[in-house]
Amino acid sequence: MSTISQWQLRAAFAARLSEMYGQEVPAYTTLVDVSREVNEDVLRARGADAERLGSIGRVTAERHGAIRVGTPRELRQVARIFGALGMHPVGFYDLREAAASAVPVVSTAFRPVDGEELARNPFRVFTSMLTPADPRFFDAELRSRLEAFLADRELFPPELLALADRATAEGELPQQEAERFLHLAVRAFELSAEPVDRTWYETLERISAVAADIGGVRSTHINHLTPRVLDIDELYRRMTDRGIEMIDTIQGPPAWTGPDVLLRQTSFRALAEPRAMRTPDGSVISGALRVRFGEVEARGIALTREGRALYDELLGHIDEQASRNPSEPRGEIARAVWERHLPGSEQELAARGLAYFTYQPSPDRPRDGSRPPVGIGELLRQGWVRAEPIVYEDFLPRSAAGIFQSNLSGEGTRHSDQQGTAYDADWLSGAIGRDVLDPFALYEQQQNDSLAHLARELGLTGTPS
Repeated sequence: MSTISQWQLRAAFAARLSEMYGQEVPAYTTLVDVSREVNEDVLRARGADAERLGSIGRVTAERHGAIRVGTPRELRQVARIFGALGMHPVGFYDLREAAASAVPVVSTAFRPVDGEELARNPFRVFTSMLTPADPRFFDAELRSRLEAFLADRELFPPELLALADRATAEGELPQQEAERFLHLAVRAFELSAEPVDRTWYETLERISAVAADIGGVRSTHINHLTPRVLDIDELYRRMTDRGIEMIDTIQGPPAWTGPDVLLRQTSFRALAEPRAMRTPDGSVISGALRVRFGEVEARGIALTREGRALYDELLGHIDEQASRNPSEPRGEIARAVWERHLPGSEQELAARGLAYFTYQPSPDRPRDGSRPPVGIGELLRQGWVRAEPIVYEDFLPRSAAGIFQSNLSGEGTRHSDQQGTAYDADWLSGAIGRDVLDPFALYEQQQNDSLAHLARELGLTGTPS
């Protein structure tokens, strides 16, 4: 009997989820089509350079999804499902602190972590969990009602969880069981037709539209699916030309002439989707909710801790200048700040230790018997080695919060005079029941492995730095 490996399950799940979401949200299919057109045009215009941060096959197939759950128990269950797909929790994101409006969630992202697994299929799911214990959003009475509501629902059927555990333990599933797993997993993230309790939903919506989307319904659903594009500015223009209403900005680093770093994201605005609503007298009426949208992303080079500190510092400069010059477009301010402070080439990013790369001996390195220099900067400058950028596989809290905020109909309610409840990566690891991995450590290990190999190849006595 043939078996389906974890990466094949992951690829099939991503493809089926995309098909399902396209049927539910037709504008998403338009987004995928325009992304593919833009990628093909960029590949024709730039040739091999267009694939520097991933093959066109990988980029075109790439997706990330976003879901929202309500409790640690639900988070542990969804971790079992993603674990079956070879996906691990990476990074801790506190959107409560990153958002100006009421976004009472903490998040992680489930994704593959091995380079080969990422190349096979880099599907990731940004997963947010509601924080009912935070008194800035929920008073004691509402917290009690919300926690009781969440404890009483079942998001994932026991059969799905049992199949997930088997796939994790065995690293694969027989074909028939794999088909059943995929069917149940996709169905778990479909938009439910069950009527929404209008009064309960509106009670939570006054606090936060995100809280209502998580705790106001008895199921979960894909909140958005995100294709990857090689020119996000061009995609934004083409979507707008097609009459699709986009959010006001592209989140993340600005467009500029230097290397693409980290992550740029934008989306079309959340659409009014018809939903059945149950009124206090028990009757069911037709209503509409705006909770799901279509996001798109452009990925750049992963920055080191030093590079990320510089990025955050530059954001502060941009904020400051934008507040002093409100009439000047923020994108122009950001571009000018970037060009003043960020290295304009990959080689300089590598030499200054601001971004992660893998290093290999250059085929045309000096062959005159001279000894190679010790430092990475000189090895690059003198042509001894070449640097391949490591793609940023993770997310930016401020950008994620910006996307959330751009698609909310209201600011919600936030009592900033209250002390917020503390959450961190260690807490989240305990809640999930498995370690939340540090993305910097993953990139650093990948870079260090290549440097150790490089030192052996060049006969260096120490590892280059």
